[in-house]
Amino acid sequence: MSKSSRKSIVASFGLLSAELENKLAGDEQPAPAAPTQRVGAGVIGAAHRAIDDIRSERDRLKALVEAGGGSVRELDTALIDPSPYPDRLPDDDTASFEAFRRSIESEGQQVPIQVRKHPSSAGRYQIVYGHRRWLAARLLGRPIRAIEVEISDLDLVLAQGIENASRQDLTWIERALFASRMDDAGIKARHIYAALSIEDAELARMRSVYRALPADIIEAIGRAPKVGRPRWLDLAKIVAGDAQSLGTIRAVLSNGTDSPQLSDQRFQRVLDAVKPAAPGKNTSVTALADAGGRKLGAVTASAREVRISAEGALGMAFLKFVEAELPGLADRFARLRDE
Repeated sequence: MSKSSRKSIVASFGLLSAELENKLAGDEQPAPAAPTQRVGAGVIGAAHRAIDDIRSERDRLKALVEAGGGSVRELDTALIDPSPYPDRLPDDDTASFEAFRRSIESEGQQVPIQVRKHPSSAGRYQIVYGHRRWLAARLLGRPIRAIEVEISDLDLVLAQGIENASRQDLTWIERALFASRMDDAGIKARHIYAALSIEDAELARMRSVYRALPADIIEAIGRAPKVGRPRWLDLAKIVAGDAQSLGTIRAVLSNGTDSPQLSDQRFQRVLDAVKPAAPGKNTSVTALADAGGRKLGAVTASAREVRISAEGALGMAFLKFVEAELPGLADRFARLRDE
């Protein structure tokens, strides 16, 4: 493979960004004779042109990503590691992946994956994109057809984003979590816009969620395909206004239930646990404290609901105690009713 054919599929993206920076810098040079408003309008116009240029380049790079570059070779799946920037959460429904695996088994792998040499492990590779194809081939015990590209960490995450832009099955929170990982990698906002095909307002919404909700909580909830942006924003707003709510969420997710739950149900359990009770005419709030006066929580009661919230250092322990006592209280209630 020639040096040119092994060139990063998004190397020109970096060159484009440098050109845009120079362009923006040139537009921002002060013009003594020009009114302030005209300078501002020029900068805004340049920014819009820069975004349009990035979008055009993204579309061109997307075509290159889909077409691949270089020769296709077969690799042992055991020599390949996932991308260091995962873009997909585990799926509750295994039926769709099983159907995908069967199609690979019966029809073969139609589209090669893309890999790069592992930056720190000689003889190994990392996936640029094609994780599901790699997993299916691994489970079938088959080698995987792959195209090797030379690509940096920055270009790898951009390439994943470009490939993901055309996928319809990623949920809003998966896209937000991927934006978070690009943020953590130090990728500039304008590149995140291009990679995910979003505007700055949408990135701001994503940031409000993943900065309020740690990644471990998002991953524990899961893909939540039926939970859209508004409800994730609601949850993030509640957490941002109450630091103790993170402890409540982790307790809810760790306790689980007797029957397996889908990620949509886990999200609803979490939201119900931290969402303030809606005030009503017949709603009462009673503070709870131990004999020493230390706060434990509060009981909010209405005609059809009783909600206990945790407060103070012992609040979460008290909630767990109440939860453990509920089956015994139900038995006691039944005996009293029978008597």
